[in-house]
Amino acid sequence: MEHDGIQKTRMCSEHTTIFSTSVAYGDVNMVRVSVSDYEQLSGKRRTQIKKVGDGTILTRFDKTPLPTKETDVVCPHFLELKWATGCPYNCAWCYLQGTFRFQDYRKSPKVKDLDKVSSHVMSLLNADDGTGPEVLNAGELSDSLLDELSDCPFSKRVSDMFRGQDRYKVLFVTKSDSIDSLLRVDNKERFIVSFSVNATAVSERWEHGAPSPIARLDAAKRLSEAGFTVRLRIDPMVPIDGWRDGYGRLVDEIFDRFVPERITAGSLRGLQSTINNSKDRSWVEFLGERSNWGRKVNYDIRLEMYRFLTDRLRERGYSDLALCKETVECWEALGLDYRKIRCNCML
Repeated sequence: MEHDGIQKTRMCSEHTTIFSTSVAYGDVNMVRVSVSDYEQLSGKRRTQIKKVGDGTILTRFDKTPLPTKETDVVCPHFLELKWATGCPYNCAWCYLQGTFRFQDYRKSPKVKDLDKVSSHVMSLLNADDGTGPEVLNAGELSDSLLDELSDCPFSKRVSDMFRGQDRYKVLFVTKSDSIDSLLRVDNKERFIVSFSVNATAVSERWEHGAPSPIARLDAAKRLSEAGFTVRLRIDPMVPIDGWRDGYGRLVDEIFDRFVPERITAGSLRGLQSTINNSKDRSWVEFLGERSNWGRKVNYDIRLEMYRFLTDRLRERGYSDLALCKETVECWEALGLDYRKIRCNCML
């Protein structure tokens, strides 16, 4: 990349500085980019980013050990962009309730110091470390669109920062339908937008305050038609009475609108910290099995739901399905190879 003769530009507000990827080194408070050698699910090894600076903005999610037995959960180690925390919605099973249980603000939306975010992101983008390409997950600790109605939405900041480089993309994960600002960016090829959707009856009962699944799918369709890479997460699947009809209709609603680039499915699960801090625990009755990633729906029921979903997707000519936080035995029972995983959080 070029680093000479480019001055920083102040954008959006008087107190936040957004940098071009071609900004001069002297204009940015560059911080150290740490790399490490990681074993992949495939068994191969790869040099990847470990963290940038103190790791509070950019760090690798590596909380799930590589699986060694059939009951171990599969989850690849992806790169988190922790620009904000919290969510404006109140889904009963939200894991952020447990994650931020010791903070005064709990899971209320909170945007971090955006000058620091810019500094750490620019340090990554300008590092000549031989890593990449990779996706930065901007939705692990927050809804990625929680800031989109502000005067300077995060999508605008991402667009400005990521212009002029082709190693990294940003993954937005959301239940929002506020996409007008996203539609205005001029480098949509740097974005992957993933909508979490569910059967209508499940959403109405437990996804309090969130736009309806249909509203999310309509937003996803608009982005897809505008040329964005759009993914879906059908997660968490819940085996309520009539779940087959509910999830069957959801598949129809999806493909009546557009074809997602990727679909990742997951079933209801809960860490004990999430359960302890949930105000509405009615969903816990569906959790009958323990795993190395909290409590889960019983294996045979999960497998039945995934098989149903897989069959319905195949009827639509679609086969690009992955599983989220699921066990090796479940992947194998469905004839899927977790070692070749292409799930929501990966390129």
